[in-house]
Parts: sequence; structure tokens; C-alpha cells
Amino acid sequence: MTLAGHVEELRRRLAISLGAVLVAVGISVTQVERLITWLKRPAEPLLPHFAFFSPTEPLLAYTKVVLLSGLILAMPIILSQLWAFMRPGLMPRERAYGLTFIWWGSVQFLAGVACAYYGLLPISLRVLLRIGRDSLEPVISIDQYLGFVTSIAFWCGVVFELPVVVWLLAKVGIVTAEWLRQSRPYATLFLVIVAAIITPTTDILNLLLMTIPMLGLYEISILLARAARPPRSR
Repeated sequence: MTLAGHVEELRRRLAISLGAVLVAVGISVTQVERLITWLKRPAEPLLPHFAFFSPTEPLLAYTKVVLLSGLILAMPIILSQLWAFMRPGLMPRERAYGLTFIWWGSVQFLAGVACAYYGLLPISLRVLLRIGRDSLEPVISIDQYLGFVTSIAFWCGVVFELPVVVWLLAKVGIVTAEWLRQSRPYATLFLVIVAAIITPTTDILNLLLMTIPMLGLYEISILLARAARPPRSR
């Protein structure tokens, strides 16, 4: 394909992905009240009530929730379009990994969201909301809270794609377990920087809560890269 052909193909794949997200967002709008009730649950023991400080704040909060929900629902289609764009540049043997990439990537994204909801959020909220509780009364806006929750959930979902990407790169021979193991010090520094960028707050607790799973996923990726190593040619 020419450069113009690649650009046109990319535009088409992006349009399909965007259409899938819009349809998923439309479905999420019908369930937004249930979604917000579910997202408020980790903070309910410590913060039963939320506030809003401007007329537009509830609308912004609801928008964040339906966008995240739409991305989660549309993730299989987004990954399938990404694979369809990469597929023409792969060898026939490599093209057979497409289905695994799509379903495994979708499951990993959901696993990251679940890890954030059931693991990271309860711990961080329990610690942060208890600081100064004897002399301070927490009053948190619904937009700030949902922005905090959706940001952690989304980026945890993205981070959990690391084993899938490494496995695929190892399958096609781009990376090896040995190279990943040798690059561990640099990877650790890089992952800490990434965690600092994507963490919605500036406290050390959330930085650590985001960094530790990323380091664990990196170690899992090394094992997957060793298992996915292509057979040596005769």
C-alpha cells in the first residue's frame, strides 16, 4: 500500500472504532445512574454524601462515567480494528494471533478496571480520607470523585495490556525475555515515571499503588516472553 493508502486505511479503522464508542456511550447513558451508584460504593463507608459546586458539574461527572463505560464496552471492536490495521504487514503465521490478541486484550482491560475498583480504590480512599478526620470534615464534589475513580480505572485497564503487547512482540521476534530481563532497571524507572504521569493525584500512596502492579505485570511479561519465544530455525 502507498502512504496515502495507509492513511486512508487508518482513517477508516478510526471511524469504525469511534462509531463503536458512540454506540456504547449511547447504551451507557441509559444506565448512568446505576453506574454512578456502583462507582460511589468504595467511598460510601467513609463518605456517604457528595456535593457539587457549579450548575455544570453533575453533567461533567456523568459525561466522564459514560465515556469510560463506552470505552470498556467498545474495547473488543477497538482492538479488532487495531489488529485489522496491523494485519497486512504481518506474516501468515503471525496473522493467526489476531483472535488471541482481541479477546485476551479485552479481558486484560477488564481485569485492570476490576483491580482498580476492588483493590486500589478502597485502599487509597481509606487512607486518604482518614487523614485529618479528627479535625477536618471531608466535602468532595461528585465531579472530583468520579474523575479520580474513572482516571484510575481507565489507566489500570491500559496498563494491564502490557502482558498482551509483550507476548505479541515476543511471538513475532521483536523482543525476548533475556532483553526484558537485562532492561529491568531502565524499565523500572520508566514505569515509575509513567505511574507518576497517569496517577490523578500527587500523593506518594497512589503512586506506589499504581507502580507496584505495573512492576508485577512487567515480571509476568518476562515469563510470557519466554513462553512465546518462536522456535529456532533449523
